[in-house]
Amino acid sequence: MENENLLLKILGSIETLKKDQNELAAKFDNYKTQSNEEFKKLDERLKQSSDVKTQKYEAKDTTSKVVSDVQQSKIAPNSTKGTVTFLYPDRIVLTTYPDQFGIKPIPLKWAEFDPIARGPIVASRHPSSIKIRNAIGAYGGSYCVYRALAIAMGALDPNHRPDYRNTEPTIQIGPHRQWGIPNRIVSLDPFGHLTNSLFKSQIDQGIDIRPTIAITKAHMKLAEIENSVKSGKLRIDGNVVLNEMGELNVVKAAVEPVWYLPGVAARFGIDEGLLRRALFEDTGGMYPELITRPDLKIFLPPIGGLTVYIFGNPNYVSDPSKRLTLRVHDECNGSDVFGSDICTCRPYLIYGMEECVKEAQNGGSGVIVYFRKEGRALGEVTKYLVYNARKRATGGDTADNYFLRTDMRFQALMPDVLNWLGITKIDRMMSMSNMKHEAIVESGISISERVPIPDELIPPDSRVEIDAKIADGYFSTGKVPSKEDLSQVKGREWDDIQH
Repeated sequence: MENENLLLKILGSIETLKKDQNELAAKFDNYKTQSNEEFKKLDERLKQSSDVKTQKYEAKDTTSKVVSDVQQSKIAPNSTKGTVTFLYPDRIVLTTYPDQFGIKPIPLKWAEFDPIARGPIVASRHPSSIKIRNAIGAYGGSYCVYRALAIAMGALDPNHRPDYRNTEPTIQIGPHRQWGIPNRIVSLDPFGHLTNSLFKSQIDQGIDIRPTIAITKAHMKLAEIENSVKSGKLRIDGNVVLNEMGELNVVKAAVEPVWYLPGVAARFGIDEGLLRRALFEDTGGMYPELITRPDLKIFLPPIGGLTVYIFGNPNYVSDPSKRLTLRVHDECNGSDVFGSDICTCRPYLIYGMEECVKEAQNGGSGVIVYFRKEGRALGEVTKYLVYNARKRATGGDTADNYFLRTDMRFQALMPDVLNWLGITKIDRMMSMSNMKHEAIVESGISISERVPIPDELIPPDSRVEIDAKIADGYFSTGKVPSKEDLSQVKGREWDDIQH
């Protein structure tokens, strides 16, 4: 009897459990049905949002295919233009770490002469590239900020991929021996102009790889060059100097900075860790991956790049049997563009161009390298503040006080572009700077002759600058001023129109 009662209790418990299970299953099926309906509605709303966005960008750019993946970008169902979720995932990725799940950067061997063995440089955070990118930063140099603004205002799709058809270089540069020498080139990608051809297969697979160098041809026209042609200083040859208007036939290359951090650190004689920390700390926390990704050795800094202007046959630039005249020029917007006479920048630049033209017409070649390092790398605002301080100084703007203000100029990375061009020797260097001379020679390039700016080209107000530099050790073929001489060299005051 007791056994029967026990069995009845067990059977009763089983029935109760079975009933509870059936009720639970019914609730789950009901929830599942409701969820499927909600997911269908959500999916429909996502498709509508995606269609509107895609139509917008296709209307603006019919030459390129808009990459739109709603699930990947995780756009919220109630997204509207002008909101964060319209453009970006709801989860913000501030940084990544080595060996993080899903993170596997494309291998890269800097200074490898074989570009395929070297590998492409991938900095894009595009969905197809973010997990395999091997570089910190963004394409475009300082202009990457404007690209971000264009995306925020709706003028550019964040997943936009440029159309690079017919953009290949107009001439061939390289490969040169220096490209494969360790630490010879550390501030630019020597294969940056060949990206679209060398890494076409990866690009076709959807990896966002972009050029960092562009090479084109152009005609230049400057008033000073026209005057030199009309006065007979320059002759028309139909090849370099094209006509009586002084139009010059040139090849030019625009180069964006690409830093190999171990090499850059070595060039300045500092530790790579210190370089990374300074780039992070002293820029307001720019690019946390400088700290968290020591495995990524490439950095695309948001700074100005450089432009190369070649006069004459480009093949002669790297030919040691041909003569080469060269000027390396740091940007000076006030003088170079607007003709300010407080410095010798524009006169020296024009003089350098004329000598490059003459060299090219005589069977050699000429090169001007123009760096975007305004105001001794301090910037134009600081530069103008220094001008104010100089003009308001007790006793006036004198040459003996010229170097009292901060000077951040550096030339350690400058020779990289010369090595990219395959230059091994310079016959005439149009520069008085010892810093430039030493940097070039230390990079393995010889200099036969240094050419200072002629006295007749020095504006009166810039004697303060040029005499102070000569006294400080800049190259000159004339007298070196004494400290007493410098105290007598005085620039004009703002209201002095007779100077």
